[in-house]
Amino acid sequence: MHENDNIIEDHDAIDRTAVKHMSKESREDLNADPITGEPGSHPVGTGIGGIGGAAAGAAIGTMAGPLGTLIGGAIGAIVGGGAGHAAAEAIDPTREEAYWRAEHANASYYQQGHDFDRDLHPAYAVGYANRARYPSDARFEDHETDLQRSWEEVKGESRLAWDDARHASRDAWNRVS
Repeated sequence: MHENDNIIEDHDAIDRTAVKHMSKESREDLNADPITGEPGSHPVGTGIGGIGGAAAGAAIGTMAGPLGTLIGGAIGAIVGGGAGHAAAEAIDPTREEAYWRAEHANASYYQQGHDFDRDLHPAYAVGYANRARYPSDARFEDHETDLQRSWEEVKGESRLAWDDARHASRDAWNRVS
């Protein structure tokens, strides 16, 4: 018997208890909600979808300061009414942060001494959290003025000037495009 034998294509017939007790990797493959075991769920986006829109996302994010507001607002902006589940699948800020945390030191613009949390995470977040505000065919360069303004609002204690931060923002924008 394999770990995934309890999973059935019909979501109504899924043994959610079995899903909750699977390995972390298997749950991630299913994108399972950590609380309910529901495959294909993103608890932040689904919850926001139920209460609606950018205001809810921004309100949740406000607890974490300007950067949290940016990320929460971006999720909320693409979430509305019943669209919360689908929108949350489009941008997973936790996954984006983990990806960039692991990859930032490999980027051509990385400089020794840059701290991910202080310097680079806000720059990446400007790219991935703002991307959904624009049409799918939008180019980073076409909206750079707005993105720079967003950077100035959320950079916090980052030591990067926009000319340096823009490279990370563009990479994150392109990754979620």
